[in-house]
Amino acid sequence: MALQAECLLEALLLTQNRAITERELRQQTEPMLHQQQLDVIMAVLQQRWRDRGLALVKTAEGWRFHAVAEVTERLEHLHAEKPPRYSRAVMETLAIIAYQQPVTRGDIEAIRGVNVSSQVIQTLTERGWIECIGHKDSLGKPALWATTGQFLADVQLQDLGELPPLTELGHLIVPETSNPAAE
Repeated sequence: MALQAECLLEALLLTQNRAITERELRQQTEPMLHQQQLDVIMAVLQQRWRDRGLALVKTAEGWRFHAVAEVTERLEHLHAEKPPRYSRAVMETLAIIAYQQPVTRGDIEAIRGVNVSSQVIQTLTERGWIECIGHKDSLGKPALWATTGQFLADVQLQDLGELPPLTELGHLIVPETSNPAAE
């Protein structure tokens, strides 16, 4: 039984292009696995794939295989399209939302000191990194923004508690040399 479940779950994870939740994994077996059984199988699979080109990882969205860093760097030339480059305004806005969530657009503007364009919010929502989780009970009922499971998966975190402390990021802050109002 355990070997069949291992093979089935391994094949499922290798053939999907998305993370699979633990509930979905448990439901694939007959009879349905208990959480402890799934934990054992996932530990066995992680060990089996150790020191290979792929690694089995648990993300905020579930379990998935992904290429290890060394392989990814070596194979980058095979991808014709380059990953999108995000403006400083987009990255600052994302950081504020990640560390201060839930936040309103006004909160973001107060922290950044400049207006947040609709394009910045649209870019982050289209990427699936932020979402409106409600509205603040104040004048105008502004949207409350928070990060998504997709954001956590893309930055390979299981939860926001794994974000580095802001004190560790201080050395990355570079003084603004361009006109911030233009962003």
